[in-house]
Amino acid sequence: MPPRPRSLARDPREAHRVSTTLELFFDLVSVIAIAAVTAGLHHAIAEGHGAAALPRFVFLFLAVWWAWMNFTWFASAFDNDDALHRLLTMVIMGGALVFAGGAAHIFATLDFSFGLLGWIVMRAGMVGLWLRAAAAAPAYRTTCLRYAAGIALAQVGWTLAYFTTAPASPAFFAAGALCFLLEFAVPPFAESARATPFHRHHIIERYGLLMIISLGEIVLSVSHGFASLYGGHPSAAAALTSVAALVIVFSVWWLYFCEAEHLVTTRLPTALIWGYGHVLVFMATAALGAAIAASIDVATRHGEARPQDVSAWLGAALALGSAALWLTRDRVLALSPRYRLALPAMAAAFAAAGAAGLPVWSFALLSVVAVIWRAPDTRRDHTDAG
Repeated sequence: MPPRPRSLARDPREAHRVSTTLELFFDLVSVIAIAAVTAGLHHAIAEGHGAAALPRFVFLFLAVWWAWMNFTWFASAFDNDDALHRLLTMVIMGGALVFAGGAAHIFATLDFSFGLLGWIVMRAGMVGLWLRAAAAAPAYRTTCLRYAAGIALAQVGWTLAYFTTAPASPAFFAAGALCFLLEFAVPPFAESARATPFHRHHIIERYGLLMIISLGEIVLSVSHGFASLYGGHPSAAAALTSVAALVIVFSVWWLYFCEAEHLVTTRLPTALIWGYGHVLVFMATAALGAAIAASIDVATRHGEARPQDVSAWLGAALALGSAALWLTRDRVLALSPRYRLALPAMAAAFAAAGAAGLPVWSFALLSVVAVIWRAPDTRRDHTDAG
């Protein structure tokens, strides 16, 4: 196959479009960063001060997800896989690793230090990709230039926030919120000039892969629970918790992937809600992994939290994940009322179970009910209902 011209727009109707090995390589950085951020929440929940750590978890998870999302949507529209594209992507990956390497330190202190340097390197690579696309794809020049300018402006905002606010102070979180609002405003503003030619099925696959990464946090927690069976004093309680967690993670996977057509249209309003709303799905899944890990800590007497307090986290994470999946997917699918109401109803059930402090196996049973209710007939074709 002859090499593609540099950074020309991809065909959104291209057949057999799949993730490249570079994109999968890029995802490894996200694995490290998500694991570090989730571990911080896990330990906070197990020690009984999860609520105090929640703003830090949200703050850092948003940063990790946003870096992944920026690159993913660009690559879906303009990835030509030539040498310069690979090199600029590797620059982004290098900066992301600097940030990920300090994620645990940042979670504990909210002192960015070298994390800010990693973020600047990432944004420099991303701006370079957008400027290159602006030069090579004249039809999308305005859109690409808006992206480049918006990303650069947002990075200036983060840098000013770092040097003008104290870590973990109210001013720090206020400045961070403003910077995130600026970040989130860039895609709608840029795409209003002309929507980038992202590939719908490629984007669905990319989001599905990040969901697998998020599920990996739960699987890791389950494995730690089963590890308690080894040694001189096996923990039956931790093993039972792990069995229940295994049922939960299988159910979450089943519910997420029961529909092949997650994004049923390329219309910008629907695509934006789907793309942005997924952060709640990913965040809830990672938080669920943290809550399960904390449950295992409590079962093995390595955690200080009360079981009912950890159950509140389990219920909240499952409720948020179910509600977010309804918002991003089921809300716009042409589903019968039976299926359309399943996730909102189960979100309420999970939240109630968490408030009641029910044991882990109760959430496993509710997860099975959710699968039976919402996903008895998988891989149906739907059209956009909204």
